[in-house]
Amino acid sequence: MSDDPLGDMNELVRKQTEAMQTIFGALLPGGEAKMPTGDAEQWQKAADQLKALWAGIQSEQSASTSPLAQMIDPAQWMGFAKQWYAAMPLADPAKQKALWDESVALWQGVMAQYNMGPNIGTAPKDGEPDLPRKDRRFADPKWRSHPAFALIHQTYLMLAERIEAMVDEVEGLDKGKREQLRFATRTMVEAMSPSNIPLANPVVLDRTVETKGQNLVKGMEHLLADLKKGQLTHTDPEAFTLGENVATTPGKVVHETPLYQLIQYSPSTPKVTETPLVIFPPWLNRFYILDLNEKKSFVRWVAEQGVTVFVASWKSADSAMKDVVWDDYIAAQIDAVDHIRSRLKVPSVHTIGYCVAGTTLAATLAVLERRGEADKVKSATFFTAQVDFSRAGELNNFIDDKQIKAIEGLTTDGYLDGRYLALTFNLLRSKDLIWNYVVNNYMLGEDYPAFDMLHWNGDVTNLPGKWHSDYLRDLYRDNKLVTPDALSAGGTPIDLTRVKTPSYIQAGKEDHIAPAKSVYKMTEHFAGPMEFVLAGSGHIAGVVNPPSSRKYQYWTNDADCASLSEFVDGASETPGSWWPHWMDWLKGHGDKQIAATGKRKPGGKGDKVIEDAPGRYVKTR
Repeated sequence: MSDDPLGDMNELVRKQTEAMQTIFGALLPGGEAKMPTGDAEQWQKAADQLKALWAGIQSEQSASTSPLAQMIDPAQWMGFAKQWYAAMPLADPAKQKALWDESVALWQGVMAQYNMGPNIGTAPKDGEPDLPRKDRRFADPKWRSHPAFALIHQTYLMLAERIEAMVDEVEGLDKGKREQLRFATRTMVEAMSPSNIPLANPVVLDRTVETKGQNLVKGMEHLLADLKKGQLTHTDPEAFTLGENVATTPGKVVHETPLYQLIQYSPSTPKVTETPLVIFPPWLNRFYILDLNEKKSFVRWVAEQGVTVFVASWKSADSAMKDVVWDDYIAAQIDAVDHIRSRLKVPSVHTIGYCVAGTTLAATLAVLERRGEADKVKSATFFTAQVDFSRAGELNNFIDDKQIKAIEGLTTDGYLDGRYLALTFNLLRSKDLIWNYVVNNYMLGEDYPAFDMLHWNGDVTNLPGKWHSDYLRDLYRDNKLVTPDALSAGGTPIDLTRVKTPSYIQAGKEDHIAPAKSVYKMTEHFAGPMEFVLAGSGHIAGVVNPPSSRKYQYWTNDADCASLSEFVDGASETPGSWWPHWMDWLKGHGDKQIAATGKRKPGGKGDKVIEDAPGRYVKTR
C-alpha cells in the first residue's frame, strides 16, 4: 500500500467499476464495453458466457408463469412500486426537505470519518470508521473501506428508517390497511438495498475482479436453474434423499386413503406406553420436519421414550383433489384415530397437531365432543397452532377480498401450486430468505449449503384450491372458528368451548407465522385443562429443538393468566428443550406399560403393511 491509502482505494474502485461495465455492457443489445487491462481473454470469456446465459434467462422468464419468474419481472416491481409510492407521503415537500437536510448531515458525518469534508479532523485515531448505523447486510469491512460505499449504505439505512416511520403518518387508514402498507413498505425497502445491486456492492465488485467475472457466470447459472424449477433454491438440491439421510426413522405405512398415508414407527424399547400417539403435521409442508435426521428427529426421540408413534403423511394436492375441503381433513384425522384404535385395540390415543393441522385438530376435538366420542382422544398437543385469528400477525396482510380473489386466480386444475405459498412465507422474512440468497448465490456465485431444514422448507406441497380459499375466508378473514356453531364439519356444528380434552399448547417466542400472542388465545376457548409453554425461537426451530442440542429455553407458568404478557411476567425460564417437559405431561395422562410385540412392531409376522416409511405420498410432487 502506498502513502495514499484513499488513492489506492480509488484505483481499486475504478478497476472494479471497469470490470462490471465490461460484464454488464455485454448484456445490453449491441453493448461492446472496453475490456479491462490484463487477462482480457478471461474477461471476454465471462462476458460471452453471461450473454448466452442472459438470453436463456430472458427466454425462460418470458415463457414461465412461476412465482419466481413473476418476482424478478421488472414490470411487476414497477407496478408494485407505483402503487406503494402513491400511498406514501414521499411527494410532500416538507418531507423531502427533512430527508435532504438529514442526508446532508449524515454525509458530512460519514465523510469526517475519512478526514474529508467540513468536519475534517474528527476521524477516529485508529483509522477505523465509526459509522452511525449498523446492519449485518453491510458487516463486511469492504462496506467501510471506501467513503463511497460507506455513504451508499449509510444513506440507505437512514432512508429506510425514515420511510418505514412514514407508515404511521399516513392519514385515513384503518389498522388492517396500515399493517398492509407497513408490510409493503418493508418489502420495498428491503428490495432496494444497495447490497442487492452488483454495481453498488463492494463485496460483489471485489469478487468479480478476483474471479474475472466467473462469480456472475455461476450466479446466472443458479438463476437459470431456479427459473426452470420456478422456485428460489436455498440448499444443495443433491444433498438429501428421502429415506437415506432425511426421514430415516424405521417404520411402515400401515394405512392409506386418497388424502393421507398413516406411518407407524418401529418401537425403540422393549416396552411402550399403552396409549399410542398420532402426529398430524401441516399439509402445507412435508411431515419429515419432525424426522429430519437421527439427532433432530422428534419422531425418533418420542419412540426412544417408549411411546408408539404414528404420523400422517398428507398427499400433495392434484386435480383429483379439486373438491377437497376442510371437512375432509377433519374426517381424515378422525379416520386415523379410529384406525389406530382398531389396529392396536386401544380405547384412545394421544394426538399432536402442528400449525394448520393443529387448527384442524381443535375442530376435530369439537366434532368428537358434539358426537359423544371425545373419549377417543386422551390428550391433544398443539405445536404453534391458532384457533383465534384476531391476532394472526403478518399473514393477515394477504387475506382481504382483493387478495383472496387474486390467489384464487392462481389456482389451476383445482389446486394451488405450493411454490406460491413458499414465496409468501419467504416474503415474511425476505431479507433472510430471498435477498440473502440473491446476493450469495446469484451475485457472489457461492455454492449452496447442505442444510436439511432448508431442504425441507423448499420441498413444497400443492394445496386443494377450495380448501385454501375457505381457510383464508372463514378463519383468517372472518375468524369463524371461535364463534360457536358458525362452522361445521361432516354435518356437525363446531363449538370449541365444549372441548374438555386435556391440552398442551406450545408457542414460539419469535414465531412470525403463528405469533405467540395468537397461539395463546387458544386458552380462552377450550373448557378442559390446559398447559401452555412458550418456547424460544420460532415456528420451526422452536419446535424442532432436541434436548441434545442444548439450545434455547422455554417458559412455564402455573397461574391462570389473562394474556401472554401476564404469562411472561410471571413465568419461570428453563434452559434447553421443552420436549422432556412435554413428555412428562404426556405420561402424566397414562403411562401404563405393555410389551412392544404384535402390531406394536409394524410389519411383523402376520401384519400386512403397505410399504416402508417414509412412503410414496411424501415423494409426490
